[in-house]
Amino acid sequence: MQNRVKPPILISRIMTFVLATAVVVLGALVITLTNMFPLNRPQVFFLTTTVRDDQDIRLVEMQPKSENLDRYKKAFVREYIRNRNEVYTNAQAMHKKWNSDDGAVRIMSSDTVYGDFANTDMFIAMMAGMPDFEFRCPVIFDGAPLYLASEDMYQVKFRYFCTDNTGHTIIKDYTIKLRLEDEPETQIKWADRIKNPLGLRVTEYTVDPENGDPLNTGFRETE
Repeated sequence: MQNRVKPPILISRIMTFVLATAVVVLGALVITLTNMFPLNRPQVFFLTTTVRDDQDIRLVEMQPKSENLDRYKKAFVREYIRNRNEVYTNAQAMHKKWNSDDGAVRIMSSDTVYGDFANTDMFIAMMAGMPDFEFRCPVIFDGAPLYLASEDMYQVKFRYFCTDNTGHTIIKDYTIKLRLEDEPETQIKWADRIKNPLGLRVTEYTVDPENGDPLNTGFRETE
């Protein structure tokens, strides 16, 4: 007499096999997605170019602990100074850059440093919704940021131009010292990693007391 598997037992075995296969596939999918999106391991790249007839462009991965990290931090310092101090005549662009939600200055600053920034005259005037903000204030750096070899402290010198709608220009030189934080526990939204890949934050920001903060002095003297 031939042995046969009863239908209920056969269906049970098939369902068990299907379930086991689904679990294996789900596990493989999770591992694959984890490797594709290393959310806790941001990767930074430097785009290097050589100016010549046949332009040579190379995209080079920068390991966070490599010798290039100081180059990245100096570039970060310059970008922070620009975002914090440069003023455009486009009020919408300024609001986007300075707002407290996802503005570049907010993402790159600690709570204390951003709070001090939000108390400057220029910030208050801009965020108050001035309809015709006629001031334009670019930043011109005096050399590269200087690493002071003291717990990620950097010094930056720059020349600040503030021009109003009459063409009156104020030119001042500033020296700023700032400290960066890059501890692993630094919290930053994943969406903000585009603007700040390593999650660095300025935790200390001091201006040469002789001229005061550029955002407190530049435009008021033109009035």
